[in-house]
Amino acid sequence: MKKIGLFEAFGVELEYMIVDKESLRVLPITDKILETLAGTITDEVLNGKISWSNELALHVIELKTTSPVPDLAGLDNHFLENIHQINQIAASWGGMLMPTAMHPFMNPEKEMKLWPHGYNEVYAKYDEIFECKGHGWSNLQSVHLNLPFRNDDEFAKLHAAIRAILPLLPALAASSPIQEGKLTGFQDTRLEVYRFNQKRVPEIVGDIIPEPVFSQAEYEEKILQKIYRAVASFDPEGILQEEWLNSRGAIARFHRYAIEIRVLDIQECPLADISILYVIVGVLKLLMNERWVSFDHIRSLSTQHLSLLLLQIIREGEYAIIEDEPLLKAFGLSASCSARAVWNHLLNEVEDIPMVYRNTLTSILHNGTLSTRLKKMMSSDVQLSTIQSVYRKCSDCLQNNQLLTI
Repeated sequence: MKKIGLFEAFGVELEYMIVDKESLRVLPITDKILETLAGTITDEVLNGKISWSNELALHVIELKTTSPVPDLAGLDNHFLENIHQINQIAASWGGMLMPTAMHPFMNPEKEMKLWPHGYNEVYAKYDEIFECKGHGWSNLQSVHLNLPFRNDDEFAKLHAAIRAILPLLPALAASSPIQEGKLTGFQDTRLEVYRFNQKRVPEIVGDIIPEPVFSQAEYEEKILQKIYRAVASFDPEGILQEEWLNSRGAIARFHRYAIEIRVLDIQECPLADISILYVIVGVLKLLMNERWVSFDHIRSLSTQHLSLLLLQIIREGEYAIIEDEPLLKAFGLSASCSARAVWNHLLNEVEDIPMVYRNTLTSILHNGTLSTRLKKMMSSDVQLSTIQSVYRKCSDCLQNNQLLTI
């Protein structure tokens, strides 16, 4: 395959729930939607610039760029066209797409249905080992950003920069404050349940923040082989012995020469998702160009410290106070401040963001993450009718590609 250099192209994946229009309960019809477009049951269908595919849960559908795209600009509109098309198809079964990273009142023990078609042996093996009926398997919708690299030198720079930015991402993208009808106390409940979903083999997730490894050989030795050895006794057939088994917050996909960022909750509309991706890419470029500190400083950031900060931001979101001096220094800051203040600083530092996305980011930083806005729209004594009203507004935002406003 042709190798793509740093920031020459991007791969983006968005995951959505399919729900009943009236009750908002999950509707397991992904196979029917894919079959309608493809004419046969399939796990993936190409639809021009955007492809549709299944996930482990039968009520979740993934939209992704069919091929890497050279620019993020306008990508939200391509996703929006496909969202409209899926909603038209889903309406035949009384369904529609609903955004946010967790369904607010789904009971996975009763409602989870695994994808029963192609690739099912992998899903069945996961279910055998990890019992995939929990929220950490059946109720977590995210955005994945794939960033390519050509060689070990580019991989080293990209991996180091991604490690630095990962803990900050939920302070911008958290959208999961509620689970089974109750506020959880976490801004990013999806990541909180995600980090425990494979606790039988904890090496798979690790500390979410990947280890400081900076070559393919080192990655294979210190991360992938460690995971493969740990899962071997549960997987004697070797079904899961692939690099996608790695579930850290960013994973190297050497078969396609890219790193995939996985810690982003999905937002209420593609405009918000693409805006967030824009500032992430901009900050990564500045880190890799040594805007604030040397590459050696970025490489030296402690996995333990980064992981502790991530856990703090999972709970507190943009309100978390960051006091880690080496990390603050990495972003050109010297005094402790909130995660929101860090992002305001970074947005000011990144220059090449089109105005529509910059305005969207400014609005998110001013009004709070989607988690914060969702919580403000619900009282502490959350009622089902309130949840349904708020999440219907989110679904309208998805259809209209606009931010949720209070």
